[in-house]
Amino acid sequence: MEINQQDVDGIRIIGISGRIDATTSKDVEAALNASVDQNQSKIVIDLAGVEYISSVGLRVLLATLKKQRQKQGQLKLASLQPFVREVFEVTGFTKLFSIHPSRDDAVKSLLS
Repeated sequence: MEINQQDVDGIRIIGISGRIDATTSKDVEAALNASVDQNQSKIVIDLAGVEYISSVGLRVLLATLKKQRQKQGQLKLASLQPFVREVFEVTGFTKLFSIHPSRDDAVKSLLS
């Protein structure tokens, strides 16, 4: 698994590739918590490279969303692969998260 971060126009973009499961979720959680703790008010999580997400991975994303909302921040998800999107739909997470077809669309939504 790989995690990349960059800041564009005041927006923290976190790109994740590989599997988000019980083994890797701690790294994902650490990266996301660091951004929230640094008071990044606008975060995009780019999941284009994620081919699998477990329930533990979903919990990490949900916990991050809650922390961001408590700080009045925004969190957007981008580029969900078909299997990951299906997991989000089955669990009802598509109703909780703002999901965009691409990283650029997510960034634009935060700039407007």
